[in-house]
Amino acid sequence: MNPRSVVILGSTGSVGTQALELIGRNRERFRVLALSAGGGNVGLLAAQALEFGVEAVAVAKATVAQDLQLAFYAEAQRQGYAQGEFRIPKIITGPDASSELAAMPCDVVLNGITGSVGLQPTLTALDAGTTLALANKESLVIGGPLVTRRVKPGQIVPVDSEHSAIAQCLRGGTADEVRRLVVTASGGPFRGRSRAEMADVTPEQAMNHPTWDMGPVITINSANLVNKGLEVIEAHLLYGLPMSRIEVIVHPQSIVHSMVEFVDGATMVQASPPDMRLPIALALGWPDRIPDVAPACDWTTASSWEFEPLDDEAFPAVQLAREAGTRGGTAPAVLNAANEVCVQAFRDGRLPFLAIVDTVARVVTEHDVPSYEELSIDDVLAADGWARARARELTGVQETTKA
Repeated sequence: MNPRSVVILGSTGSVGTQALELIGRNRERFRVLALSAGGGNVGLLAAQALEFGVEAVAVAKATVAQDLQLAFYAEAQRQGYAQGEFRIPKIITGPDASSELAAMPCDVVLNGITGSVGLQPTLTALDAGTTLALANKESLVIGGPLVTRRVKPGQIVPVDSEHSAIAQCLRGGTADEVRRLVVTASGGPFRGRSRAEMADVTPEQAMNHPTWDMGPVITINSANLVNKGLEVIEAHLLYGLPMSRIEVIVHPQSIVHSMVEFVDGATMVQASPPDMRLPIALALGWPDRIPDVAPACDWTTASSWEFEPLDDEAFPAVQLAREAGTRGGTAPAVLNAANEVCVQAFRDGRLPFLAIVDTVARVVTEHDVPSYEELSIDDVLAADGWARARARELTGVQETTKA
């Protein structure tokens, strides 16, 4: 069996590093062709590229090209290579660098980029006909029909643990047998608190997630459940069910990652300890499973699983996302863009925790969604830009160049 060729976008982030760890232990199954990153950690990117012998690397920051080249030489020296014994991969820089890699002939593109900048690489990979292992939920959320009208059946394999769980459960029945999808949420570090009790939350407290180890933006999004709201929109777009048939429940143990309820009353559950290596491995190998990716549940030890309804008053982000997803058009793009600005303002100490969702809600409410005959990428980018500008105006955040 020939190994699957893989391009990894966002290789120095949480998803990317875990994907490479998996591939490193399964080299007979996978071959890494190219890697991309924002450019904030060129030392790690160089080490990854040399370890896997990739053909090309891409960085969004054009200014770090020389630093990356020097990092290759330093890493080669550290690994004991003599001069001339190693080949520096092709280096691509600039905001379109990841999209250029996404167009490479390969079996799988893993999009592990964080934020709306992942949209164009997602579209590029789909247009190339490649299987897309999608961890960048923002590109599906903001792209909406831009993405769904390009997708061939089975072309997107979700990496989010919740949507991976749904995909696995859906193997248990046909589409017309599905009554509803049940997406689980850990509840984050503030589960059980009232809105008033979260008034003075600090970034450090919001970053202290009880079950998952994720990047800062996703962790804060999980603390106020914005992330879960985005996942509801994502499930709607991936599986074609209306918002009214997608429910969110709180499950603090994060063992049951999501469920599918069928019309006869049966419910299929996907359960495993919280470990992102499982959905990453399944996405890379889909539809096949890779043996011994992570430990399974220990059924010899007594344990309890809790399920409770979501407190929409304390955590209004899910309902806000439902409304934006129902409005459609550019409303989800506005939701996502305003949130990215507000999260940064919170991290910088410019915005209280509760004001993240309050400000996003204000921006979404102010946005007048036009009637589109067919949504275009220019429409999405214009709405994204307007939402960022309005959120910066409301939060006092200065515009920064995206890395």
